[in-house]
Amino acid sequence: MKKIVVITLMFSLILITTIVKNSTKKFEDETFLIKENIRSLIKDYEKSKLEFDYLSSAEKLIEYQQLYFENKLVQKKITEISSFELNHE
Repeated sequence: MKKIVVITLMFSLILITTIVKNSTKKFEDETFLIKENIRSLIKDYEKSKLEFDYLSSAEKLIEYQQLYFENKLVQKKITEISSFELNHE
């Protein structure tokens, strides 16, 4: 009788350990995926913020004009701008 109780107890402990281990593994996998998604979203946010910060300031745009375009860019008033067309060549 003692042997049956001991064997049953051992079997139940092994079963419970297996169930807990599997559920913990699933939880860790989900946590890892969420962290990876957050990490990629943070990178995208940082790139967008950097681009916005540097390209939205008037001083930076004037500096880029002087560095790369020299006298090719002409300042226009907002009322003069009516449409924007792209040529796909």
